[in-house]
Amino acid sequence: QVQLVESGGGLVQAGGSLRLSCAASGRTFSAYGMGWFRQAPGKEREFVAAIRWSGGGTYYADSVKGRFTISRDNAKNTMYLQMNSLKPEDTAVYCCAANVASSRWYLARSASGYDYWGQGTQVTVSS
Repeated sequence: QVQLVESGGGLVQAGGSLRLSCAASGRTFSAYGMGWFRQAPGKEREFVAAIRWSGGGTYYADSVKGRFTISRDNAKNTMYLQMNSLKPEDTAVYCCAANVASSRWYLARSASGYDYWGQGTQVTVSS
């Protein structure tokens, strides 16, 4: 079993920054890749960013490209999301997810490509 725990959410003014962390633990954690998704009230969950654990290839949603940066620390089994120039429309619960099957990494932009999920952390951006 793999456990994912997010942290770093909070309330920030528009234009500000936050750094989210996702710590992975479990008996044997071996992810092929990990991703961030978000869900705002009344909206569907949407892809934010993803990173391949080995090699570090990254993917971003167009809405966050140039403002958000995804990274990982393999030694710490931790993934990060640096969020800059935040906008009120970035307000959502942000969840991290892990993919352990390389055969499904082509689904990295879809929730169906992931096997484990964290509980989420709230990000609120005030105008």
